[in-house]
Amino acid sequence: MHRVGSIMLEKILNSDSGDYRGRTLPCKKGHDFEFKEYRDKKLLTVLGPVTVKRAYYFDRVCKKGYCPKDVVLDIVGTSFSPGVRRIMGRVGAYRPFGLGHEDIREMAGICVDPKEIERASHRLGAEVEEFYRKEAKLFLSGKIVPIRVAPTMYVCVDGTGVPVVKAETANRQGKGKDGHAKTREAKLGCVFTQTTLDKKGYPIRDESSTSYVGAIETAEVFGSRIYAEALSRGLEKAQRIVVIGDGAPWIWNIADEQFYGAIQIIDIYHAREHYWSVARAVFGCDKETIKTWTDERRSELNHGKVEQVIEAIKNLLSFTEDGKELLEREIGYFEKNKERMRYNDFRRQGLFIGSGVVEAGCRVVIGQRLKQSGMHWTVRGANNIIALRCCILSNRWEDFWEYRACG
Repeated sequence: MHRVGSIMLEKILNSDSGDYRGRTLPCKKGHDFEFKEYRDKKLLTVLGPVTVKRAYYFDRVCKKGYCPKDVVLDIVGTSFSPGVRRIMGRVGAYRPFGLGHEDIREMAGICVDPKEIERASHRLGAEVEEFYRKEAKLFLSGKIVPIRVAPTMYVCVDGTGVPVVKAETANRQGKGKDGHAKTREAKLGCVFTQTTLDKKGYPIRDESSTSYVGAIETAEVFGSRIYAEALSRGLEKAQRIVVIGDGAPWIWNIADEQFYGAIQIIDIYHAREHYWSVARAVFGCDKETIKTWTDERRSELNHGKVEQVIEAIKNLLSFTEDGKELLEREIGYFEKNKERMRYNDFRRQGLFIGSGVVEAGCRVVIGQRLKQSGMHWTVRGANNIIALRCCILSNRWEDFWEYRACG
């Protein structure tokens, strides 16, 4: 059936006799492209291989060739149809390139080389990035206004390390024993909305409302990226904006600069990790004492009584000399973020107080594809795949292809 389909498709594609458009065509630089000949091009489609006949034009001044039909069929510089490239890009976003060609052969009956999947995926990833950039420009200009807006919008931000090739970590300090970095931080942001509460008063995330953006880039650049995403989701019309993250300073710098006036919440699970590190440093292996002490801190934190947590840690300073530096650091952490830890107030307002959505996003969007055993990426390559995965997992894949078709 594929063979029959490819024969029919080839006849349809060549029914225009090569898309001849006259002896000359204008060049953007004021020259003319002159018709030279008809040239055949082997093209792999979802139905199988076909041969496409195209009129070929040449500009003697610019010394460039041009086939108008290639532009119409979206096959400039490639021997794969848009449909095949779409399959390759989606498979490349989900599977290692070396395994993806087996999936394509098994499910679509198409034979492509792993390197071709890699090239197609990176090229599409770069196009997705351009799609997001142009869309962001329109929202920032006010030419497009979101129609659907929910009462409460959440912006969650986190970072996760991506293994990269050695050249990408030159002169960068790392956490390893040798002091050299082996990863680069990929910043991931997710935007989702909330409209209702459940019967117990807990917030319910709106179904299919989560969208992702991410890249290995500076916090300043990423701040503009996540702001544009929130803007496209109806930021300016939302009644409440909530930013959730851990204690990383760059996250709260973004919150202050891009989402001024938003409710800021430290993820409660990250906050708990900090008093747990204190307990382990002071009480060592005394599990019973650790449990008693941390249970008290848990209750205090749940009720937003951060000052009591701070006081409890200060009372331990005289019990340890080796861990004194750690305790002082944790005291500073709670002091600095105490207004972001009023969890009783946040719960009373019916808000989420955990960053589980973005943490799951770090695993799903980045970890499952870019952090598999033996993988090492260039920053550019990693960003291309992150862009692809964000687009697909944000349910923007069809929007991207419509943009390409209209471009």
